[in-house]
Amino acid sequence: MKLFTRLLALALVAAFALAFVACGNKEDKTDDGKYVVGINQLMIHDALDAATQGFKDALIAELGEENVEFLFQDAANSPDTCATIASTFVTKEVDLILANATPALQATANATTTIPILGTSITEYGVALDIDNFTGLVGGNVSGTSDLAPLAEQAQMIIDLVPGVQTVGIIYSSTEANSAYQVKVVKEYLETKNITVNEYPFSDSNDIAAITQNAASACDALYVPTDNAAASAAQTIYGAMAGNLKPVIAGEEATCKGCGIATLTISYYDLGVATGKMAAKILKGEAKIEEMPIEYAATFTKKYNKDICDELGIDTDALEAQGYVAIVTE
Repeated sequence: MKLFTRLLALALVAAFALAFVACGNKEDKTDDGKYVVGINQLMIHDALDAATQGFKDALIAELGEENVEFLFQDAANSPDTCATIASTFVTKEVDLILANATPALQATANATTTIPILGTSITEYGVALDIDNFTGLVGGNVSGTSDLAPLAEQAQMIIDLVPGVQTVGIIYSSTEANSAYQVKVVKEYLETKNITVNEYPFSDSNDIAAITQNAASACDALYVPTDNAAASAAQTIYGAMAGNLKPVIAGEEATCKGCGIATLTISYYDLGVATGKMAAKILKGEAKIEEMPIEYAATFTKKYNKDICDELGIDTDALEAQGYVAIVTE
């Protein structure tokens, strides 16, 4: 009888210990009690950097700097490196992963179905994750924020800002699924206005200069969508048009800053803040990621690049009268 009682007591202790470990809490995460958050960022450029900073600032504000540790990794614009980074974070058993840009999201979603993943700087999740008839809720362990801009309004900007435009060239990375989505929408809109649209995709950054020269010589204006590879090469696009500068409407501010005359853009910092607030709710147990729909930017701002507008003789006073705001350049 004593033996039975003793064995029963040991069994109860063991069961309690297992239950405690299974429940888990912040103190279980690291030796110093911090949440560990991995950041898988496709590359370094202004828009993605701003989103990451907003994410970190919001999460620190919600949890306290002493309670969160960030593991940041830059994939240098390599999807393969995104996959390696994601696998590393899974091995480290981080508490949550921020996937900044579409290739980072795709690689991270392929690496784990259990660790919460929040995307940011993603244009269209249905396209990125190959979800048919996407309704705004990914489900599973993925959610996040979208940088999708009003594409029809951006297309209309080309018509409004380039009087008499007949041919538009679209420069974009053929390796970014969300770029193809934007091209399709903008092209369809412009074609309804009887404007000819030529596509100029590139797969290698070394081809951008030659492709841009071809586009500039054949078209009245150019459109560069929200595209990470194009954004990082915005200065190259601008330089390739030396002597044949054409007005460029850009999908977001970082690209416009390098080569465009105007854009209708979001604040990537604010987008990151919204993503950080989502992360805090998940880590604190206030929300389940599988029930969190994708969040979209609430406001968009018309901005112009004064230097390039001046080069092309575009009246910036008139732009400001229409509600455009000058991009701050350093």
